[in-house]
Order: sequence, then C-alpha cells, then structure tokens
Amino acid sequence: MSVAPTNFCVITGGEPMLAAGIGELTHRLKSMGKHVTIETAATLPPDDVACDLASLSPKLTNSIPDNRLSARWQSQHETLRLQPEVIHAWLDRFPYQLKFVVTSVRDIHEIQEILTSLSRKVLPQKVLLMPEGTDSDTLHGRSMEVHRLCMQYGYRFCSRLHIELFGNTRGA
Repeated sequence: MSVAPTNFCVITGGEPMLAAGIGELTHRLKSMGKHVTIETAATLPPDDVACDLASLSPKLTNSIPDNRLSARWQSQHETLRLQPEVIHAWLDRFPYQLKFVVTSVRDIHEIQEILTSLSRKVLPQKVLLMPEGTDSDTLHGRSMEVHRLCMQYGYRFCSRLHIELFGNTRGA
C-alpha cells in the first residue's frame, strides 16, 4: 500500500517559537509547497516564521494550573497566559483562527471580553470553541454545552477527536 504525500504540516506543542530553528523550518516547508499551520498560545511574537494559518489558542483563566504546582509557577502562568499585543501581531500578519478551550458556559464571558479587547474585527467563523476534557465522558458532557454556545454565537465547534479515539495518551 502506498500513501500519497501530503502538503499539510502542523507545528504544535506549546510555544513553537521556542524551538531553535523553527523559523528556518517553516520557510523551508513553505518553499517545498507545504501548507504550514502553527498552533500556539500566542504568548510569543511570530518572529521570522512563515505560515498559512495561525491557530491561536489564548489561555483562559480556566487554564491556571492546579495547586500541585508551585505558587511561583502558577503566578507566572497567570501573568503570561494572555498577551494581547502578541495576539495582535499574529492577527495582523497571518490568516488565523482563535481556539478557546471551554470548561463551562461561564467561559463565554471571558472569551467575549478577550475578543472585544483585541480591537480587531474577528468574524465569528474564525472562533473555535473546544470542550476541555481528558476522557470521553467529560468531553461528551461538555460538548453539548459547547455546541449550544457555538450555535448561539455563530462560532465553530472543535472536537478533541484524539481523546475520543486514543484516550489521554501521547504518541498514539
């Protein structure tokens, strides 16, 4: 069996701009005709990267680490998790989508505040809502609420298909 080559590349996993050589890699991939999507929390500016789609996932307050981590780390996360000027740089430079991880309907107020604070017209179809969860039962329960929010606000629904298919595992 042969597999057709793909022209699609997603660079993800935290903050990709921290990886040495990421700019060179994205430029080389583009020169090879690849479609490059960069998924990022948008806390670092898009210096010297090339991409066709910036998938920005600003962290909501629901992402603050639990108390198993040090107070210093929790404080640093809270300070750095939302960088509006960096989000602006991404929005102004690349085609984009904004993806928010939702734990409850209460998160919609924070999402609306973030979108308003961006001082950019963000079309509803560029906003994706993803239910938070690491198991099928949690995802199923939250998915119904998130579906309703998407329909109410005109946003797009984004599943966590990898969790549904493989569970909360790496490398599956």
